[in-house]
Amino acid sequence: MGDGREIFGIVVLSVQVSLTASLIGMAIGAPLGGWICTLRGRARRIWLAIFSALLAVPTVVVGLIVYILLSRSGPLGWLDILFTPTAIVIAQVIITLPVITVFSHRACAGQWAEHGDQIRLDIRARWRQVTELMRMARAGLVTAFLVAFGRAISEVGAVMIVGGNIRGSTRVMTTAITLETRQGNFNVAVALGVILVAISFLVTVLTWWVTRERGQRTNTA
Repeated sequence: MGDGREIFGIVVLSVQVSLTASLIGMAIGAPLGGWICTLRGRARRIWLAIFSALLAVPTVVVGLIVYILLSRSGPLGWLDILFTPTAIVIAQVIITLPVITVFSHRACAGQWAEHGDQIRLDIRARWRQVTELMRMARAGLVTAFLVAFGRAISEVGAVMIVGGNIRGSTRVMTTAITLETRQGNFNVAVALGVILVAISFLVTVLTWWVTRERGQRTNTA
């Protein structure tokens, strides 16, 4: 593999699947993080402990579980989506969900501690309380999304298991780097590595900038 168009396709696919997984994870994890903030006492601690523990689950284990579920003999085998970009997205959603939930909780916790009593007085419905809390903590939620995207796009183990690293179909940057290195095509591997590092660096800079802006606004307030 050395065609520039193929490398471009690999980069585009990597960004697409990771972005899709992060957006889906955000749609689920951000409300979950806000909802956990609205709980009281032991319930809050239990849910937070569960998602914090899920952060430590090896990603290859996630890939194995998704593989078993989507294989022909698995309960979801009828979907016939194993070794497709959709399978990669599913694995990355599971990987990013605890990240987004925990970081969203951190973003919302300060707002809830400061404004929670007022929110409870003004808003009866729990889902509307969570919506308002997320609106107040939106800068922190952006940080949660960027961290999740950075983790998703750099993932290799689970992606290799459920995607199969199929040329022109499920080959993303991390799996392509692994393959090209094994085959001795170091020029291609290094090129993809530079692109991956550049994307990761950009995500890191954006995360730092959002965190810095949020800190400045908090200090000003």
